[in-house]
Amino acid sequence: MELADVLVSKSDVLKAHEVLKSIVKHTPLELDPYLSHKYDCQVFLKREDLQWVRSFKLRGAYYAIHRLSEDERAKGVTCASAGNHAQGVAYTCQKLGVKAAIFMPTTTPNQKVSQVKFFGGEFVDVILTGDTFDASADSAKIYSKENGTTFIAPFDDLNIIAGQGTVAAEVQEDLLAANLNADFMFAAIGGGGLISGIASFMKEASPNTQLIGVEPSGAPSMAAALNAGQTVNLPKIDKFVDGAAVKQVGELTFKHAEKFMDDCISVPEGEVCQTILEMYSKQAIVAEPAGALSVAALMHYKDKIKGKTVICVVSGGNNDINRMQEIEERSLLFQGLKHYFIVNFPQRPGALKEFVGEVLGPRDDITKFEYTKKVNRGNGPVIIGVLLSDKNDYDSLIERLEVFDPSFIPINDNQTLYTLLV
Repeated sequence: MELADVLVSKSDVLKAHEVLKSIVKHTPLELDPYLSHKYDCQVFLKREDLQWVRSFKLRGAYYAIHRLSEDERAKGVTCASAGNHAQGVAYTCQKLGVKAAIFMPTTTPNQKVSQVKFFGGEFVDVILTGDTFDASADSAKIYSKENGTTFIAPFDDLNIIAGQGTVAAEVQEDLLAANLNADFMFAAIGGGGLISGIASFMKEASPNTQLIGVEPSGAPSMAAALNAGQTVNLPKIDKFVDGAAVKQVGELTFKHAEKFMDDCISVPEGEVCQTILEMYSKQAIVAEPAGALSVAALMHYKDKIKGKTVICVVSGGNNDINRMQEIEERSLLFQGLKHYFIVNFPQRPGALKEFVGEVLGPRDDITKFEYTKKVNRGNGPVIIGVLLSDKNDYDSLIERLEVFDPSFIPINDNQTLYTLLV
């Protein structure tokens, strides 16, 4: 079979668009004044965080299940997901009256489990199994085979890809109505379904638009595949950007990206966190980590996009409020403003006052101080967190710290110590 025979085309996306336009929300394409000013260009946000299930995943899930035969629908469907795909399948099954078994890891937050149950109602059974997504997915596939249900893949499926591509069909409609052409379009990559659908449509509809896929630095599975010329299973990933933290992209999505995508870049998780906080404070947008990837990528393209028309797909807004403290922490670490050390303090009155007066700069602040007095010792270790107002003050802080305790230990970059102590 030729490569072209297994690739989604513009016409495939338009067929999906006809089915979905009365089902999904045609989400806004909004000119963002803050980002446009910051990067000296026109930045439009495609607000998939405002979709019915707060992510683009509804598009592919609905279209894939809609395409099943009556007999297949009667037997039901199965999927595995820790979040957005599960919600898309659940919403679809309630709309179409299809029974679904949705497998989720036992570690999935209750908020996400309850959302799936809410969207699916009586048509959905949520089965919590396995500590990881991969373990849960294995169980789902075994269940699907034993019970004769159809497994709805999260990304590596032609109908899923076509459904996700309707994001681009809507963007193009809105651009044409405004008499505009997109010079760049940025979208997140997890398993690759979204970028595959967008790229397959846009390369026909708007050949001059540069299509940029964005991955988290801790899970660059598409970049690894492109470098190797085939899909690669990463031995280890950072799961923080959970909507895009995938060890291996799909075979189909890899083929689409390889053919249609213009560039693939990765963004550090800390920079994603900084972007989430900026979007919330400047634009009142609640984006999940994967949803902020496209906007975070603009900094890496700032010279190329100047004066251009740029589209960023905000792919989802299912952000757990309980993660905000971690998001702020990661942002400060990335910006070089927050630092943790193990410092030996003299076990005598006035030692902390001495540290504050002689080591801290006038604009520095202590954010963490843990100290246990050691009996019959002259010194005792302290875990101390310091917040700088300017990252350029770090070198002078270290100089003063070396005088106070030449054997101090910085722990920001020591993942084991940081995880244990902070």
